[in-house]
Formats: sequence, structure tokens, C-alpha cells
Amino acid sequence: MKKSLVKIFVACFAIGLGIGIGANNMAISDIPSNFRIAVVDVAKIVSNSQQVKALKDEQLRNKAELEKYIATARADVDKQTDALKKKQLTDRYDKELNARRKTMQMSYNQKLKKIEDNINSVIAQRAKAEGYNMILSKSSVLYGGTDITTSISQYVR
Repeated sequence: MKKSLVKIFVACFAIGLGIGIGANNMAISDIPSNFRIAVVDVAKIVSNSQQVKALKDEQLRNKAELEKYIATARADVDKQTDALKKKQLTDRYDKELNARRKTMQMSYNQKLKKIEDNINSVIAQRAKAEGYNMILSKSSVLYGGTDITTSISQYVR
């Protein structure tokens, strides 16, 4: 019984291996000889982007503005002597602070999405212009592909 299970397993393995190799050869044979693949270091492009740098500067200004608002609110609350008024004032400042944070975060996300879309668009345009069929992120490729990061960086502002 054990010998027949082993024979069946070996037969199934051999059939599976044969099918896998055959499918792989068929897939490789369908690739045109002029198929070109490039890689792009997206993280490098993003870190060198003037738009991203401007967005980071804006975030720093917004953070400083929020810190100033919080300091003003604390001082205002500390001036109150009545516990009920202090609680009401604290609640009002908390709501305003949360609304400001939410607005800033939404604005940041929209601007970041726009920058991301712009970078992706530039990569696609340059890939077509330079005759590449496929662009992969450099971080996901172990070997191969032409690195066009420098070329792309010249077009991303």
C-alpha cells in the first residue's frame, strides 16, 4: 500500500513538473525579442522632488501653527477660574483643534495624491518615449532591467 502511494505521488509530481516546464517555455516564447524592461527608484525620485519638498515645508508650517494654537488655547483655558467655563472652553478648543487637524490632513492627502499621480504620469510618458514596455519599481527587482531613474528625475519637478 505504501509503495503504491509513493508511486502515485512520484507520478503526479513528474506530471506536474512536466506541465510546469512546458507552460513556462510557452510563456517565455510569447515574449517579443524587442521587449524592454526598465526599473525606477521611486523613493529616490520622490525624495528629490521639489513638490514633495514644498509639501514637507508646508507640513512643518502647519505643525508650527497648530502648536501655537495649542499654546494660545492652554493659556486661555488656564486664565479661567470657573470650572464649568473652563470645561466648555476646553471642549470648544478641542473641537476646533480636531477640525483644523482634519482639514490639514485632508489637504495634505490631496496634494500628496496629486504629486504621486504626476510622478506616475511622468514615468509612464518617459517609458513610452524611451521605448520601454514595462517599468518596475527598483525595490522589487533583484536583477535586470535598465535603470532609468536619472532620466525620470530630470522630468519630475
